[in-house]
Amino acid sequence: MRKHLTRASQIAVDLAVLSLAYAVAFVIRFEGMPPVTLVGRMFLTMPYVAVLLYGALFAFGVPRFAWRYVGLREVTRILFAVALGTTALVATRVVFRLLQDPYPYFRHGVVPYGVIAIFFGLAFIGITGVRALRRMLAERASGHVHRATRERTPTMLIGAGQAGFMVVRELANHHDLGIEPVGFLDDDLLKVGSTVHGIPVLGTTDELGALCARVGARQVLITIANAPGQDIRRIRKLCDDAALPAKIIPGIYEIVGGTVNLTRIRDVAIEDLLGREPVSLDTDAIAKDVRGRTVLVTGAGGSIGSEICRQLCKFGPETLVLVERSENALFNIHRELLPLAGDIRIIAFVGDVCDEPRMRAAFVEHRPAVVFHAAAHKHVPMMEWNPGEAVKNNVFGTRTVATLAQDHAVDAFVMISTDKAVNPSSVMGATKRVAELVIQSLAHSSATRFVTVRFGNVLGSAGSVIPIFKEQIEAGGPVMVTHPEMRRYFMTIPEACQLVLQAGSMGRGGEIFVLDMGEPVKIVDLARDLIALSGLREGDDIEIQFSGMRPGEKLFEELSTDEEQADKTRHPKIFVGRVPKQDPARVASSLAVLAAVIAPTASPDAVRAALRAAVPEFSQGGKKSESAAPAKSEGAPQSKSEPSRASLTSNALG
Repeated sequence: MRKHLTRASQIAVDLAVLSLAYAVAFVIRFEGMPPVTLVGRMFLTMPYVAVLLYGALFAFGVPRFAWRYVGLREVTRILFAVALGTTALVATRVVFRLLQDPYPYFRHGVVPYGVIAIFFGLAFIGITGVRALRRMLAERASGHVHRATRERTPTMLIGAGQAGFMVVRELANHHDLGIEPVGFLDDDLLKVGSTVHGIPVLGTTDELGALCARVGARQVLITIANAPGQDIRRIRKLCDDAALPAKIIPGIYEIVGGTVNLTRIRDVAIEDLLGREPVSLDTDAIAKDVRGRTVLVTGAGGSIGSEICRQLCKFGPETLVLVERSENALFNIHRELLPLAGDIRIIAFVGDVCDEPRMRAAFVEHRPAVVFHAAAHKHVPMMEWNPGEAVKNNVFGTRTVATLAQDHAVDAFVMISTDKAVNPSSVMGATKRVAELVIQSLAHSSATRFVTVRFGNVLGSAGSVIPIFKEQIEAGGPVMVTHPEMRRYFMTIPEACQLVLQAGSMGRGGEIFVLDMGEPVKIVDLARDLIALSGLREGDDIEIQFSGMRPGEKLFEELSTDEEQADKTRHPKIFVGRVPKQDPARVASSLAVLAAVIAPTASPDAVRAALRAAVPEFSQGGKKSESAAPAKSEGAPQSKSEPSRASLTSNALG
């Protein structure tokens, strides 16, 4: 009932505003003294004009807009609607003028052009104005309530560009967040001294400490869209020097409609310091592969597999089959996906990729069209201690799932590989390289599109360096780093998985796609950043110790070999290797040798020897990479968009 009363009152207000605007247009046009004949004409035509204009507003959906949230988009629609209605009024005037000679009665519908022009402006101002007034009153009332319930923290905003404008505009409407913007800092000197949405630009970031003290700012909020990591790191240090907490709104332009999700304000994190650029996807190509189809993901409970499942839900598969041998991990990802799935059917399938009958049951029952194979043993030292299990899971588990995919006419099979498969120095890397060979040997004789995607370290994956360092910092240290010169390339888990989906949609079969991992980071620098982000100081609060390289580790990892000669694709962050055709007979022979040495009684040395026979470049201990970073290939292109083969090197901790 209340809803209908509100809607009726809004219609009445709009009709009243249009009628008043029409009357005032006559008064203005004739300087307050309209002729008596035109006054009668005004009252006669006023209801028709008001209904005509309201019909134009209705055609543009203006009555459906919530008054208290009117913005630029709504104002634009109102302008178009009033323009349409006014145009119709002009057309009516022209027709009536032509008809008034044979039919005198039509002269009552001939409205002066000057009145119509003035009415256009007044109608637009009136319709917009009543909505703006409603929004202003609502925001003022909301502000009074929030100010009474929560103290607001004086905050200095960094970055007075479009993103900063969006943030301060939204903060004005969300007093409940407890943030009171007191000024902007921006390194663009042309902006210094200006005002952005009522907030002054006080100076540059070099003056952060002094200006924050002058205006009483008690925290800093970074409002720079997609700021480079070095800029975030510099601002963070300035905040530390001034004893001010630093917060950030990540991915500010990922929000649709020009508004900022202020609930995402958080402390600066390690991924902000790395400054990875946002990924641009060809969503149509991914959707074509996935939408309305059944997709199966192995290792669905792991860091990469679970994120692939989250990303897949955005593209509308009909059914998503989660294959995972860990019951707890499967329970967690299944429970998380159910609220996000909508009409997508989510199947939780407990199973081990090494269990061929169980995997066959998954393919027979669910008939997947696309398979993402993320199940693998990944920890380098653990696989050095258990090489037979690495072969069993990474090699034969992959062969089982890939062969079933081929037997059941799966359209596309995407295997997740690693930089450690290139010139491997570890058992884990060697087994992943053999798995790549298995996929490549199947690709050349199968209707299924077999594709491999290689990348390096991802931030925050289970058992990776970031969570380990955080645990060590929380325990009071020391933070253990293997080697002062060890370098790794990082990307976030969502970025890696988005690129996996993109590469999978691009593959024709047999390719090894390589993800551009950006710029290298020293692991010791990463440790120092995490210590600083925890509000502590290296040496005084937390000590860094070097433990020495572990079995199978390299100082540097590579994502492609010289023989593969990775080339650009249409996506700037995905490269494709020129993969030589694999001899299925040779691959089968290597697998037969490996199968013979993975019995529980087999010695680890026998497993390593079989791996070396299958992967001749396997060099246990990684001596080739322990001295220095690989040199850039002579004559190779050096730009970021077209890196050389050597610039495609990447690194990951085991």
